[in-house]
Amino acid sequence: MRDLVIVGAGGFGREVCWLIEENNKRKPQWQILGFVDDPHKPHERLRYPIVGDDEWLLNYAKPICAVICIANTTIRGRIAQRLKQNPHLSFPVIQAHDALIGSGSTAGEGSIICSGVKITVDATIGDFCIVNLNCTVGHDACLDNLVTLYPDVKISGHVKIGQGSEIGTGTAVIQGLSLGERCVVGAGAAVISDLPADCTAVGVPARVIKVRGGETI
Repeated sequence: MRDLVIVGAGGFGREVCWLIEENNKRKPQWQILGFVDDPHKPHERLRYPIVGDDEWLLNYAKPICAVICIANTTIRGRIAQRLKQNPHLSFPVIQAHDALIGSGSTAGEGSIICSGVKITVDATIGDFCIVNLNCTVGHDACLDNLVTLYPDVKISGHVKIGQGSEIGTGTAVIQGLSLGERCVVGAGAAVISDLPADCTAVGVPARVIKVRGGETI
């Protein structure tokens, strides 16, 4: 069994901890040492201790695996970039035992594939992505690095989602669309046309209501 720490002791971190425990019941693989977070912050309902903060992990001098459980894509990216300075750290793909990934589909380092997910054929999931509970990703879709799909998102075939985008719970994206980098799509949206980078879009059909930088549409 390989030593592993969970970076982020919030609700999603606890969910991933449970995911790993369920996987271990079927095939023991991970020895969970604990959570990496600010030890001075209040934390509730943790099944494992806070072993240290980011600095502790950055200076860890033995081989260890880490899974970054931070939903915010910007913060997750900063943490990943910083922690990768430690050559002893590795970032495995964490995949729930009941998630299905079809032939030709791949997931990059540090990505998390949660329970109930179905990724069909020839899809590409980038590094440090989160594909949350019960999402579906269609054939030939491409999620760039650091994308977060919240629960029950439906991504159709040949969709491309740019780096650092966050797609809200229950959103559906029809086939063949392109979403720019750092898009934020509100919960329950239906995306039926391409979206530009740095936008916020909501509604059915999804409408761009803001572009970061101050412009409102």
